[in-house]
Amino acid sequence: MSVRFPPKLNPGDVIAVMAPSSGVSPHLHPQLDRAIDNVKKRGFRVIEGTCLRAQFKNKSADKTSRADELMSFLTDPEIKAVMPPWGGDLAMELLELIDFDYLARIPPKWFVGFSDLSTIQFPLTTISGWATLHGPNLMQLSTQALDPNTQALWQILESERGSINQQHSSVAFHHEDVNGITSHEGFNLTQRTQWKRLDGALSSITFSGRLIGGCLEIIARLAGTPYGNVSSFKAKSSEDGVILYFENVEMYPCELTRALLSLRLQGWFNNVRGILIGRSAVVDTSDPTQHNYLDALIASLSDINVPVLYDVDIGHVPPQLSLINGARATVQFTESGSTVTQYI
Repeated sequence: MSVRFPPKLNPGDVIAVMAPSSGVSPHLHPQLDRAIDNVKKRGFRVIEGTCLRAQFKNKSADKTSRADELMSFLTDPEIKAVMPPWGGDLAMELLELIDFDYLARIPPKWFVGFSDLSTIQFPLTTISGWATLHGPNLMQLSTQALDPNTQALWQILESERGSINQQHSSVAFHHEDVNGITSHEGFNLTQRTQWKRLDGALSSITFSGRLIGGCLEIIARLAGTPYGNVSSFKAKSSEDGVILYFENVEMYPCELTRALLSLRLQGWFNNVRGILIGRSAVVDTSDPTQHNYLDALIASLSDINVPVLYDVDIGHVPPQLSLINGARATVQFTESGSTVTQYI
């Protein structure tokens, strides 16, 4: 498969900050300013979109304004990366207004973030052939110092093409609501990280393939549409194989089961090399008589004869890995710590 990687970011390059989904309300502008200042301290120039510092009815602006601004930034040759502040809820309104076929004919640039931004990243990779970076959002870069996992975002963006990037599972993760972090201190890494095999085995396992995935709430709704054509991506990646990855932000166990089973019925898990599931941001049930988070994974993924790792550093329970949609990657799981190696 021909996935096109954007060039490395160099000092003086322009990064556009705009909000294709949720904008930033005034009371959070100080955090936004700190994040932008930290980007500038790395030597980059920053331009802000008009769809950024406002929020009304769950979005930064009307869908036409957001789509026009996003297309303007994605097609402007001076801009080398687009870094929205975060995700949101309604990026899906933009899909029919973005010309992914045209983007397939122009040089790619980095589109960075996670959550609702998966709505844009997935077709940018599967239709336009751009490598996109699923990792920390701009607003998570507002702290005085970054933990090693979050810092890996910059290691990827500033690496020469042809580089190898290896990231390790975190030592500990942040248990509280990530959206409530507005201080300079950053994540409160107090809970011990432990990636797990769904089959319960503790032995080491390694698998390789091209990465594709994102926020499951989004991906499950793109499936079956032109913007979620994973079958085409798998066909083009047949030589390398495919690793799917997902993270869950708000689906409770029964809905999570339905979402995963829907993908399974559509053939998503056929002929893949492995599946990565991020830590769930939903508070699990403590009632042993109720269907819980692990039950959801077992019900939908336990018998597909594919390696499945869960509680991985992906998504809304930070810190998280920076995963490149479209990149060849090797995942190595061990009980004492795991790695994801990506070929940029």
